[in-house]
Amino acid sequence: MRAIKVVDYDPSWPLLFADISAEISTLLGDLVLSIDHIGSTSVPGLAAKPKIDLDVVTISDDVLPMAIEMVRAAEFVFHGDRGEKRWAFTRDHEGHGFKLYLCGCGNRAHRERILFRDYLRDHSERATAYADLKRRLAAEAGNDWDFYTGGKTAFVGETLRLASLKT
Repeated sequence: MRAIKVVDYDPSWPLLFADISAEISTLLGDLVLSIDHIGSTSVPGLAAKPKIDLDVVTISDDVLPMAIEMVRAAEFVFHGDRGEKRWAFTRDHEGHGFKLYLCGCGNRAHRERILFRDYLRDHSERATAYADLKRRLAAEAGNDWDFYTGGKTAFVGETLRLASLKT
């Protein structure tokens, strides 16, 4: 298992997102309601793992099986549903990769990721605290992904709580 690597913000991340977004838009066409840049690479200035996360939201749950098969047939590795009714796919490139989540409109996990992203974009002090936490966890975790991910849970939950107070 590879070590967890958190790096400084890279201004090329939005361009990488735009490239993969255009590819997915062409691939899925009118099945797509939105393609959203999520995760730490979507927050300007935030340190992150060099992997672009994106949520691809379909126009309805009815078209999800077709969309899943279309993405599976492309150059993505299929990881299945993680219990959130979001189907995960990955693809790696030199120096970075993509993690694509496919879900239907109204998906709760998608809404929470957008809420979290937008709150960090609007609250730089919270984004800085998150970067510090991620760097510390990565250093302590070595290659223990469960430790790294679990160590962020309380912070993410509190940020979602703060964000929901704002709306």
